[in-house]
Amino acid sequence: MTAVAVNPEALKNAVTAALGELVRRIEVRLDEVTVEVAPKDYRTAAMLLRDAPGCQFEQLIDLCGVDYSAYGDGAWEGARYAVVSHLLSVSLNQRVRLKVYATDDEFPVLDSLTSVWAAANWYEREAFDLFGIVFEGHDDLRRILTDYGFIGHPFRKDFPLSGHVEMRYDAELQRVVYQPVSIEPREITPRIIREDNYGGLK
Repeated sequence: MTAVAVNPEALKNAVTAALGELVRRIEVRLDEVTVEVAPKDYRTAAMLLRDAPGCQFEQLIDLCGVDYSAYGDGAWEGARYAVVSHLLSVSLNQRVRLKVYATDDEFPVLDSLTSVWAAANWYEREAFDLFGIVFEGHDDLRRILTDYGFIGHPFRKDFPLSGHVEMRYDAELQRVVYQPVSIEPREITPRIIREDNYGGLK
């Protein structure tokens, strides 16, 4: 017997009832429920969403960082970094998006969810590596996609397209060396050049 998909408004009510005062904001858009909580309530909210009747989100299926610094042509006025988690309840056939903003733009720190869902392990390492978001309580928070000597966090909006350093193998030293990027930054904007009277236009 397959589970019947839950009405988004009913799910919104179930999440609101489970989280109570921990809810900062909750909305339904495109038939999807997104709930925002404060950083101090992040781990507690995750445990409630996992265990509360009517929620039962047994699986974390995705967790990613977001940099809002260039959002809306730079008109964003909130915290710069957020973490968005997508949760799945297999038993109730429903999904919810859990969002939290880090309070410090210079050094974003949030609680780790690895003790709630083991699947958070690699996702949090990825968000740390690419956005520089630190997850307090993570047992093995280190880079996962870039090299250990990599400088910076490449998914931050202010990270240069060509990076800060490049690496190459030095035959004399017989090891990999890092040096400043030798490529001149350039803007690649395609130009449209049309012949006279192209398409019959004058």
